[in-house]
Amino acid sequence: MTSQPSTFVFALLMLFASFVPASSQDSPPDKLDAAAETVEKQPAAETAAETPPEPADPVARYITVNSPVNEAMFTRVRNTLVKLQHQAEQEQRDAILILDLQPGISMFGQVRDLAKELTSTSYPKVRTIAWIDKHDERPVDGYVAILALACSEVVMHPDAEFGDIGRGKPLDDDERLSVINMVEKRHNRRVNAALATGFVDPTRILHKIKLEPTPGAAAETRVVTDEELRTLQESNVAILAVETFKEKGDVLLLSGRRARSLDIFVEQAVEDRVDLADVYGFERMYLREDATGGDDLKVKLIRLEGVIDPILHEFASREIRRAVAERANLIIFEIESPGGYLLDSEQLADEISLLDPKKHRTVAYIPDHALSGAAIIALGCDEIYLHPDATIGDAGPIEIRPGEPFERADEKVLSKLRETLKILAERKNRPPALAEAMADKDLTVFQATHAETGRVWFMSETELDAAGGEWVKGPLVAESRENNLLTLNGRRAHELKIAGEPVTGFDDLKERLGVPEDEVVSAAKQTWVDTLVTILKSPGAAFLLILVGFFCIYLEAHTTSGFFGIGAALCFSLFFWSRFLGGTADWLEIVLFVFGAVLVAIEVFVIPGFGVFGLAGGLAIVCSLVLASQTFVVPHSAEEFATFSWSLGTLSSAIVCVVIGGIFLSHFMPRIPGLRNLILTPAHETAGGPKLDPAVAGRSSRTAAIEQDTALIGQAGEAFTTLRPSGRARIGCKLVDVVAEGDFLDPGTPIEVVDVAGNRVIVRRSV
Repeated sequence: MTSQPSTFVFALLMLFASFVPASSQDSPPDKLDAAAETVEKQPAAETAAETPPEPADPVARYITVNSPVNEAMFTRVRNTLVKLQHQAEQEQRDAILILDLQPGISMFGQVRDLAKELTSTSYPKVRTIAWIDKHDERPVDGYVAILALACSEVVMHPDAEFGDIGRGKPLDDDERLSVINMVEKRHNRRVNAALATGFVDPTRILHKIKLEPTPGAAAETRVVTDEELRTLQESNVAILAVETFKEKGDVLLLSGRRARSLDIFVEQAVEDRVDLADVYGFERMYLREDATGGDDLKVKLIRLEGVIDPILHEFASREIRRAVAERANLIIFEIESPGGYLLDSEQLADEISLLDPKKHRTVAYIPDHALSGAAIIALGCDEIYLHPDATIGDAGPIEIRPGEPFERADEKVLSKLRETLKILAERKNRPPALAEAMADKDLTVFQATHAETGRVWFMSETELDAAGGEWVKGPLVAESRENNLLTLNGRRAHELKIAGEPVTGFDDLKERLGVPEDEVVSAAKQTWVDTLVTILKSPGAAFLLILVGFFCIYLEAHTTSGFFGIGAALCFSLFFWSRFLGGTADWLEIVLFVFGAVLVAIEVFVIPGFGVFGLAGGLAIVCSLVLASQTFVVPHSAEEFATFSWSLGTLSSAIVCVVIGGIFLSHFMPRIPGLRNLILTPAHETAGGPKLDPAVAGRSSRTAAIEQDTALIGQAGEAFTTLRPSGRARIGCKLVDVVAEGDFLDPGTPIEVVDVAGNRVIVRRSV
């Protein structure tokens, strides 16, 4: 159908055409028809352009209000209100602030100040919603309940309880008047001054009355006090029904179910906070606690590029632990990956998804593609943002065997992966069926509409059947057709509630996340250091480092060359360095190891013998090495017991190998050229030295040697090697292992034996 102006113009054109020469009329009328068509179409195009676009979904924020309400909570709520108001004005959309009220004890003054801020006229575009969930047997009562009265609307779990602001006693007059004035200022259509009076004063009686309708209007219901009811009756107001729901002396404690039946106080009664997104029409991602709600924004950017393998997994895990230690409240994962190892992808996704959302907001940013295992990792984040043309999905598990083409993994692997994807999706409020369809090519997903609320979701055939008619089956999601792994671009991922609105680049992402434009966000990338750390953290490398380190200590004790001491220090330094960067060791383990080494050194060089210092030092060293290999102190779960057993087994194996190697070398080192002259040989085993006294034959050789060394007390000699303080000295015709008292002694220094303790001969400089 064309409009009248178009017809009029068309008639003029035809009239003009009747006056043109015949030659012109004989020509094909294509151009004339085209002109007429253009004229006819123009108003339609203008009409389409004038059609206003559909309003954007509301933007929302979710804050848990814990008690006591303090200055920090006041600042956080106020800052969030300011940001929401600004965003609503800039983007021309509605804004919603949800306050999850928790039971607890707060001071009236602090609650009053926050309530005043919530009722301020400075935030006209922000609707405040009080969400009261079920908290076992604990109601939301006391002063903190005043915040619900200050909100625009109240939503409760059917079994949650709210009220009794005075906790069994009336508030004083000033507090009561403050609450009543606030309620009258807020204009919540389901809360009036009479109802607020019942919450703050148990002595008042409350009625719900129904008034006779006026011509052209419906019957009015309202909550009134006993005094207000008498006044209406005395004024001969036509009252159709009176229902008393609070008697004198009873505290007013309403459940969500009772409030809905009375049609007072609550706007909605829902089973789960997830339903808030459907009731108010905003995206579910806004239901996650915004860890960046305050002014102190700490951003950590971790870039995941290339194949997801153990090295990249270790790098990402280490950076996550570092971000947590640095208290970063916004962690962005920039993902550019075709996928990789399934186990590493699942474990990394699980690590990310289990971060406390109240402390750390995790965001996956996908500028180009995140497929297979990379898509699994992205699903572990609180929020996902893609470039409009970026892709996510195609997470079907495959098996690769050497020399053979890859093939789909068996049903057992697929079943486990589907369960993992389902858990991740439920944890982050995404449609589980769509996440599972990324891995299962035979799973079809349909758009579904809730029969009562009109909520739109995406469900599999099995989920729809299990719902028992609660959901109305809609059209098939085209990307989930049979024999096809779900893969989505940025626009489609947003439509299917997998990701947020697409972003055009990192600057756009920063603006979306509230990161200041001038703030430089540097990415943590994988380097050769990360590869080296990962290699050194492997069980095999850890075993070799401990083995070589202890063996070098053994060799240094028998040669005092210094070379093996440097080797031992290098091995243990690499061990603790890799554990420190890997996140399993901290300064405690390093200090414990150094402390143990000092105790052992005291036992060897200062207090000869093998006693308390040696045992304590050895135990400290063992504990430090075990603790440095794990993130816990005492194992509690089966997984932790397995890790503890592996750490202890690795250390025990290394020590056993050192003992066996020491026994072997004690027999063969004296015969090895170049090492023969470095070995500290006990005096009674020195070639050419005196043999053991036959009188002690029949006793153990070690006991006999100690008794014979005791005879050295008082004898004089000279240092054969540098005594630092241990070394070798020539006493008579024998070379003896000795320990010097006082300063270090150079070779040739006169000495005398002052004591023999165990197998240690103690000497000092001759006077």
